Amino acid sequence: MEPRDDGVPSGGMSWVRGSRSQPLLEVTIPGLLAGCLAARRDATAAVFPGEGIRWTWEEFARRVDALAGGLARLGYATGDRLGIWAPNRSEWLLTQFATARLGVILVTINPAYRVHELEYALKLSGCRGLVLAERFKGSDYAAMVASLVPELGAAGAEIAAEALPALRHLIVMSAETRPGMLRFRDVEAMGAGAAASGLDAVSARLDRRDPINIQFTSGTTGRPKGATLTHRNIVNNAAFVTAALKLGPEDRLCIPVPFYHCFGMVMGTLGCVTKGATMIVPGEGFDPAVTLATVAAERATGLYGVPTMFVAMLEHPDFDCHDLSSLRTGIMAGAPCPIEVMKRVQSQMHMREVTIAYGMTETSPVSFQSSTDTPVEKRVTSVGRVHPHVEVRVADPEGNTVPVGEQGEILTRGYSVMHGYWDDPAQTAAAIDAEGWMHTGDLGRIDAEGYCNITGRVKDMICRGGENVYPREIEEFLYSHPAVSQVQVFGIPDHALGEIVCAWIIARAGSAPTEDEIRAFCKGQIAHYKIPAVVRFREDLPVTVTGKPQKFLMRAAMIEELGLSEEKSA
Repeated sequence: MEPRDDGVPSGGMSWVRGSRSQPLLEVTIPGLLAGCLAARRDATAAVFPGEGIRWTWEEFARRVDALAGGLARLGYATGDRLGIWAPNRSEWLLTQFATARLGVILVTINPAYRVHELEYALKLSGCRGLVLAERFKGSDYAAMVASLVPELGAAGAEIAAEALPALRHLIVMSAETRPGMLRFRDVEAMGAGAAASGLDAVSARLDRRDPINIQFTSGTTGRPKGATLTHRNIVNNAAFVTAALKLGPEDRLCIPVPFYHCFGMVMGTLGCVTKGATMIVPGEGFDPAVTLATVAAERATGLYGVPTMFVAMLEHPDFDCHDLSSLRTGIMAGAPCPIEVMKRVQSQMHMREVTIAYGMTETSPVSFQSSTDTPVEKRVTSVGRVHPHVEVRVADPEGNTVPVGEQGEILTRGYSVMHGYWDDPAQTAAAIDAEGWMHTGDLGRIDAEGYCNITGRVKDMICRGGENVYPREIEEFLYSHPAVSQVQVFGIPDHALGEIVCAWIIARAGSAPTEDEIRAFCKGQIAHYKIPAVVRFREDLPVTVTGKPQKFLMRAAMIEELGLSEEKSA
């Protein structure tokens, strides 16, 4: 039985389809920005208080065109890949829209990545260039890149790197000139004054179904995969996400979530462009005091964050010093939301119309979202109802749709499903079946009203404070430690972060590694959020008769040992 188009299951089966009453936007990102510019030319587009920046849409579009012109002069063209490795800065925002202007595919790289992870991402995607911050939170990005590319010559010269044969340019956000690197400001200056007509001609040739963004998301194989998204994927998801917030041109959205992730660059910046709303970026990384002060000073009407961000703001000692009465709406996503946190956000932060959203990078990202008037109990015990033009069903292990209320794997179909994993047809075919269903790996239930509850994960993914952590990747790294014989990584409950990483290790005969030694081995080699917070050494590991590790037993044992509890959530 085919589902109805109102988001409600029919025939007692867990299969829903969102409304199709509002047509999809069949435009590219440059086309979207051009429409916003025509309507909002003199209105405020973006505010970066820490950088002293306050751009109108006209100023923003002019800066985007200058950077696009500079990139074009360096030889960048439709289909090329340009990486960006930086925190939330104005240059990031310009790069997002300048690459789209040319049809250059933006490869977003997590600022927490280290050299090994950066090298893999650049090599897999075949990046011709990398835009990078000079440093962030103690990480010297320029020095890390220099260690990866020792062939750096004179400033401005093209690169010929043995480790990264496709790489030609490093573009650094720096006032200083660095060997073998171009300054971001100089690339922008190269395109300043270039005729917009030339860029318009390039943009006009772009297809809305062309890939425009590669986002790295790990998997059970232990290697990150490049989820490849098109203009059509992210333009429409951005539009529907912000429509659910009732965002309009007079709204001012505070975006402290990272740009490298869909939350920041699709639901945030691109979402604002779909509505002509103002983007407010409080700082390079999340700081609760700075975010609170920015919301108050800029009279923000919307605020994004993962639950841990909201907890940090609510519990900040200066919370009561800030006037947050301008807030109305926002999104809490990326991790389960405890009921008490939601109630406090609605009452103490004035966000009575805050919504919950669920999805995955491979679906651009949102598939389910609550509305501004969803009852609070539904808002925290579900992830809302299905998005417009998206189809979801809950399936058993054989692929059959289960009855309403029963648990199964969430399968998603529609415009939002990614183009595929970059240069990986096998993984793409494993994730998206012949009928177009994206197999999310998440377990869930859909009730009779169409509300979805996420109940678990098929593949043991750990969700740590909004970061998705995949055990196999950490396990493979820990196996490189000379004292590790066997290792299993899994998540355990944590009040602040939702889950934290725990590792059980069997040491090699004759060795006696310590917990601190294991963590020190990880530091600087893998992202900080992947480093196990808890390490235990065991003589053996619980396994099935066929030898498959039983992580649920390990998790249960740690919950008992540490006296942990799990909060009720969506």
